[in-house]
Amino acid sequence: MKRRPELRIVVSSATLQAEDFLKFFAGDEFQGDGEAGEMGGSIGRIISLEGRMYPVDILYLESPAEDYVERAVKTVFDIHLQEGDGDILVFLTGREEIETTIQLLTERAATLHPKAPALLPLPLYSGLTTDQQMYVFEPAPENTRKVIVSTNIAEASVTINGIVYVVDCGFSKLRAYNPSTGIETLTAVPISKAAAVQRAGRAGRTKPGKCFRLYTQQAYERLPDATVPEIQRSNLAPVIMQLKALGIDNIVRFDFLTPPPADLVIRAFELLYSLGAVDDYAKLTNPLGMRMAELALDPMMAKVLLSARSFDCLSEILSIAAMISLQGSVWVQHEGDKKSAEISRRKFAVEEGDHLTYLNVYQAFVTKGKKDPKWCRDNLLNYRSMQRAVSIRAQLKRYLERFGIQADETLPGRHGTADLARPAEQIQRCLTTGYFAHAAKMQPDGTFKTVSGGLTLHAHPTSLMFNRKADWVIFHEILQTGEKTYIRDITKIEKSYLLEYAPDFYKVH
Repeated sequence: MKRRPELRIVVSSATLQAEDFLKFFAGDEFQGDGEAGEMGGSIGRIISLEGRMYPVDILYLESPAEDYVERAVKTVFDIHLQEGDGDILVFLTGREEIETTIQLLTERAATLHPKAPALLPLPLYSGLTTDQQMYVFEPAPENTRKVIVSTNIAEASVTINGIVYVVDCGFSKLRAYNPSTGIETLTAVPISKAAAVQRAGRAGRTKPGKCFRLYTQQAYERLPDATVPEIQRSNLAPVIMQLKALGIDNIVRFDFLTPPPADLVIRAFELLYSLGAVDDYAKLTNPLGMRMAELALDPMMAKVLLSARSFDCLSEILSIAAMISLQGSVWVQHEGDKKSAEISRRKFAVEEGDHLTYLNVYQAFVTKGKKDPKWCRDNLLNYRSMQRAVSIRAQLKRYLERFGIQADETLPGRHGTADLARPAEQIQRCLTTGYFAHAAKMQPDGTFKTVSGGLTLHAHPTSLMFNRKADWVIFHEILQTGEKTYIRDITKIEKSYLLEYAPDFYKVH
């Protein structure tokens, strides 16, 4: 805007604190008083487009619920048996809760009077296949009420017609990065008032509706007004790398809309420095830091990919990076059928852990499944996700070619377990060059401890390292659900790799 006065910028959102944005862009010209339309004078104005909203009655619990999943199921049946027509939207925090709720709804619906209207429970969360997600938009069959059980994906991202009743558990999962442990967690936390209002509004799209809040009015009054902006609770390493690559060198003086806390910035620089992406003067290193910033990957994975050629496993790491970059799982799991998912996962399993298993899945798909969606169905793999992995890999490969790094395609088949020894070890070493900060040691009881010893971690049930032995491992990410902290995408390594590839980060006492 400073460079090009004629440039017009439109910022739009369902739930924006519009005044803060205008204040930011207008700077000194901001006039807070007067008509909303005139705020900011010549710089800009706020335009509100009010959707057609019908009134929504808000109902609270008299006393707090002990178990909101149980309470949600009860509320759905109260609505179903006592209220008029209209579909129900239930907000919960994640996949496990949603699957539990759907199971409970299905079991209880079976005990309804044969002449009563039927209930059709449907899940909605990001890990579902596109087809499964589309079901929620279909009109309900004759004499049937739809119950959509969703994460906050239905809060502002999608609108489902026919919703008249909303059941809101009052929580959602938020990503938060803890700079003292360097760990990003996904934790269920109370929503903000803004989110609660947005959820309730979903009930009044087509006619007057009702919102059942599974918390007390006192609890609502205590909720924060708005959600903490993501930049104040995230790992800032990717952001700082991006700013540096744009030529914004003085991060501390950069004019953020909401400035991040200093300890997040310091931690990000420590990580980038230990990866070799920035030098002693906090400048991007050339070529490594510059190239890392250009890759559309998180810094740790970017470092692994750029180290791969020297370990002679570039083709393999390209495939692994593409698989790890997928949002959601490549495995399809049918309702309540954990066993067959386990069995098909074992077909591809590799002793060394999850990253090499992903490589096997990818190579098998490219040789057998690419032209044959049935092969994916038989192996319980998500065909669409696998196609995305192929295109992400091609994109990453093009980046490398721009840097003058050629990837020779190694033919699948080299990776039978017998002749896997050399490439597998090279891949494990290569992964350590980027993920050394995510290292953990297995304890006698099967849990893991971070190197600093402060945190107890559990292998995620979806990981191959769940209930398996390993001395040292590196992992891709951490999730906190309930009481436990899980790690997932785990690969075995040797302790010596940590000292070899991260001498500035680890010292032996």
